[in-house]
Amino acid sequence: LEGGADDYMAKPFRFEELLARIRLRLRVDGNSGETTTLTHGKLKLDLRTRRAAVEGREVDLSAREFALAEAFLRNPGQVLSREQLLSRVWGYDFDPGSNVVDVYVRYLRNKLGAAHFVTVRGMGYRLVDGE
Repeated sequence: LEGGADDYMAKPFRFEELLARIRLRLRVDGNSGETTTLTHGKLKLDLRTRRAAVEGREVDLSAREFALAEAFLRNPGQVLSREQLLSRVWGYDFDPGSNVVDVYVRYLRNKLGAAHFVTVRGMGYRLVDGE
């Protein structure tokens, strides 16, 4: 729960209780008006249509590029380490020999603008306004 989970059920549990908790979460989350568009400065991601735009101009992103951009737009201004990005986008633990994050950040810089993605030496990357 301290790591960000919203709920927890100990085993063994009754299936009816699980269904009741799921229905409750759907009802609460359905009314929360969850955002379907992330914006930061001149960048915009539409999570429903999976489209990205810079200054109103639509940009084609691969699935991984979109997921990486989403991770940055959900945490603007925060330094995200390579390990965090590997875990969130690729879903596996950090491999010290992998440069896949660096490669995809370069792709995003080319497509969305280099000024938006700042390297924080020895720590990771940060999304800035890019003005």
